[in-house]
Amino acid sequence: QLQASGGGLVQAGGSLRLSCAASGRSFSRHAMGWFRQPPGKEREFVCGVSWTGVSTYYVDSVKGRFTISRDNAKNTVDLQMNSLKPEDTAVYYCALQDRRFSTIEIERDKYDYWGQGTLVTVSS
Repeated sequence: QLQASGGGLVQAGGSLRLSCAASGRSFSRHAMGWFRQPPGKEREFVCGVSWTGVSTYYVDSVKGRFTISRDNAKNTVDLQMNSLKPEDTAVYYCALQDRRFSTIEIERDKYDYWGQGTLVTVSS
């Protein structure tokens, strides 16, 4: 199971740090991703990290502002979000690929396990 936390209300320009913790299994050999679902829109890929933690990928809209990292010893994946904008408002989900040694994927259907989501609201 994946448990996401760290969401909240922040003013534009502020920062938040989301965390995703896995229980019941180790995800140290699995690529992870963060997705978000803005109000009234579909869930979209935000960023991902390889199972080693060496490779990362970000969509253009968050590049330079968001940083994904993982700690395989603690079974956690974090998302540091800086310079937040109102358009970052969404429910954020962490996701895990079941296939081991997988690469970063941007399609939702490549991920097999999902956290419950944590709401990030950025006020203008």
